[in-house]
Amino acid sequence: MALPRPSLNALRAFEATARLQSFSAAADELSVTHGAVSRHIRMLEESLGIPLLNRNAHGTTSTEEGQRLAEGLSRAFSLIQSSIEQVRPGSLTLSCSESIMMYWLIPRLGRFHEEHPGVELRYNMSHGAVDFMRDNIGVAIRLSSIAPPQEVVRTDVVSEWIGPVCSAGYLRTLQLGSAADLARARLMVSRTRPNAWADWSRCCGQDPGELRVDEAFDHFYLLIQAAKCGLGLANVPRMLVRDDLNSGALVAPLGFAAGPNRLEIWVAPHSSRHADTIKLVDWLGDELRSSER
Repeated sequence: MALPRPSLNALRAFEATARLQSFSAAADELSVTHGAVSRHIRMLEESLGIPLLNRNAHGTTSTEEGQRLAEGLSRAFSLIQSSIEQVRPGSLTLSCSESIMMYWLIPRLGRFHEEHPGVELRYNMSHGAVDFMRDNIGVAIRLSSIAPPQEVVRTDVVSEWIGPVCSAGYLRTLQLGSAADLARARLMVSRTRPNAWADWSRCCGQDPGELRVDEAFDHFYLLIQAAKCGLGLANVPRMLVRDDLNSGALVAPLGFAAGPNRLEIWVAPHSSRHADTIKLVDWLGDELRSSER
């Protein structure tokens, strides 16, 4: 006589709890109560006749059997989601930082829509870790310093170039001739890159001595605006200021250097075979290589 199969809800509850190591976090992800998750897992353990989780005051950890089951369930649920996404029509979501969106992507989107008028894009503004399933993201632009999720389709595209920029008026006032003159400059960074000046100094092979950062801004777009207004020298990725350099709104008195990070394109496993995804990834790769060569 065949044993009754565990409920899908119980398997979902267990997989989320094992992955997140928390009943509360699993409940939030599944939009159910803490008690519902706990009951599902208790029923699953009773039906299998083995403990799956070790409970303690700080959270949960999987038993050896629970870890094996959780890994298999994660692969199974990913396959289910992948199968659904393969046949589901709809828009494709691209994730990138607000700064890349504002300064690099939007000025180029017209070309993408001209080349691929049938591809509908949506956007997710973030720059850290990616949860493709939770946020329904298909493609992400990320730096190599960010740890990718498991099973992501990852393409290393090009080096990110970094360097100091300022307004032409500030440069005339400062009379900057070499890296040694940076000690007289008012140096600015984004709080997301507190070590930008040290990274640039190391990567370009110049030794201006110990540099003091005078001001930090929460976002690159604030930092770039401060540089355009003549408030000092900002150390930024070149891809964010290329158009301002071309227009003369900013100048780069000491040039740029290939920084410590690489620009990468991440693709969700369930989205990698979509025709629209392939078109977007190919276009992004070409544009990044062209602008950051």
